[in-house]
Amino acid sequence: MSTVPDVVAAGGAHLPALLERVEARLAWLAADHGGPLAGHAEATIAAGGKRLRPLLVLLAAGGADGDGLVRAATAVELVHSASLVHDDVLDGADLRRGTPTVVARAGRPMATATGDLLFARAFAELVGNGRIDEVRVLSDASSALAAGELLQRADAWDVTIGVDRYLLRCELKTARLFEAACRVGALEGGGADAVAARLGEFGRRIGLAFQLLDDVLDVSGPTERTGKPRGTDLLDGTVTLPLLLAREHDPRLAALQPRSVTTPAAAAEVCDRVAATGALEEARARALAIVADAKLRLPTGLPAAQRRAMELIADGVVARYA
Repeated sequence: MSTVPDVVAAGGAHLPALLERVEARLAWLAADHGGPLAGHAEATIAAGGKRLRPLLVLLAAGGADGDGLVRAATAVELVHSASLVHDDVLDGADLRRGTPTVVARAGRPMATATGDLLFARAFAELVGNGRIDEVRVLSDASSALAAGELLQRADAWDVTIGVDRYLLRCELKTARLFEAACRVGALEGGGADAVAARLGEFGRRIGLAFQLLDDVLDVSGPTERTGKPRGTDLLDGTVTLPLLLAREHDPRLAALQPRSVTTPAAAAEVCDRVAATGALEEARARALAIVADAKLRLPTGLPAAQRRAMELIADGVVARYA
């Protein structure tokens, strides 16, 4: 099972210092605004996560170093953090990574403004590189995030959506930012457009697998592991792949009206029924196939250390479920 330290160790001796610089830059940018917004931005950044997206930026750069690369990795993580804050506003979420969300602590106006601040900081940071191609890549990914969230709102409570529609939503909400991380990193590292595109395809696929497995974890994972109550997606009306697959095997789930599931206990009971159908294993198998395809998309001629580190990231996405 690969972990972030495994990836960093495989990727080269330059990575730990770069990641430290990214972390310091994130903290400084969050705090620099001052006032209440800074406190909420700092708390959002400090809540962390595995920093997979900035790590992808650094790896895709192929051993490059420098302030521009740190800015690129920082900008991608700021967009990710901003999108989480806005998602929590729309979902009315109380917990994120096991801690109270900004909207739970401070209300919708403050949380919305915090997300806006993080988005603004992201693009101000990336503009410092003077690369319109990098800005365009991250801007397109940010637009996809918004489109994906709108699609999710449109699909709320609707169990008649097809798997293709679900996958499109995952593509927009999650996979496109993974793709952008790889493309921006490759561009900043001086890679050719064709290499950046291939690395972007790798990132898009592992981002898609990441979202599929995140939805599996919502059904199977305990709160202490996921940082949110089991069945949270069901309670906020988000219909995901496990439920879509399980409905094909269980008549009671096929007849289920998601709006009738209104308590954590009821959501946990539905999660148990979904798990009993084998839908979680089926969803995981789909994610494994996507990850395998992602590895095949890596460009030929990559340095061995870079290839190994990126393959370990892909393996680590799957290992989240184990």
